[in-house]
Amino acid sequence: MRPITALVPFALATALTAPAFAQEAPRPGTISIEGRAEVTAAPDTAFVTSGVTTQGETAREALDANTKAMADLIAALKASNIEAKDIQTSGFSVNPNYVYSDERDANGYSKPPKIAGYQVSNAVTVRVRDLPSLGQVLDKAVTVGANTINGVSFSVADPSKLYDEARKAAFADAKEKADLYAGVAGVSLERILSISENQNFSQPPQPYMMKSAMADASGAVPVQAGEMSFSVNVSVQWELAEGK
Repeated sequence: MRPITALVPFALATALTAPAFAQEAPRPGTISIEGRAEVTAAPDTAFVTSGVTTQGETAREALDANTKAMADLIAALKASNIEAKDIQTSGFSVNPNYVYSDERDANGYSKPPKIAGYQVSNAVTVRVRDLPSLGQVLDKAVTVGANTINGVSFSVADPSKLYDEARKAAFADAKEKADLYAGVAGVSLERILSISENQNFSQPPQPYMMKSAMADASGAVPVQAGEMSFSVNVSVQWELAEGK
């Protein structure tokens, strides 16, 4: 008689011989919170764009007049303790002045405009580091012939410390919010996974007032610098653990 061999199904054999795998621990949750802080400070620097626009029958005539006026303007700026490195040409143009006519040609088309002269414009952007002298600088510029001033803007020369102050406050704001959420959820904050920031500054609109040099040649131009704000937005992500 042949011996009888018991056959064990493959699936059952595998289940009996394979090692038991430990259950994978659940991954911890995370929380991402944004914090924001703003720091204000008075500006210490001003930028002024001013220049001269001249007219002439020819481009040469307009340019010669402009060159002389700009030389006087730059000399006046330097006499106001503005260094050469803080005076930069920011615009120069030569354009014809056209005269338009209602006359028409034999075909009924309007005749092309005629050149009635030329206009030359030259402008410089000036950095004023001594802010209290800004009004006198503007007054002197107009007095010597500057007939275009395109605006005044203010800045802080080195805002790095202001941004550092805002960063600390923004992170504290994010941490306070994260602690609040974690407490409500019954968990605790663990290690930080990421930190990212976005920074910007803004200057509230300031009235720019300018007296006519003819009206009061002895008085400085009144200016108001106001304050500037520097803000930082920070996004922080924490790993969470069960509450302790």
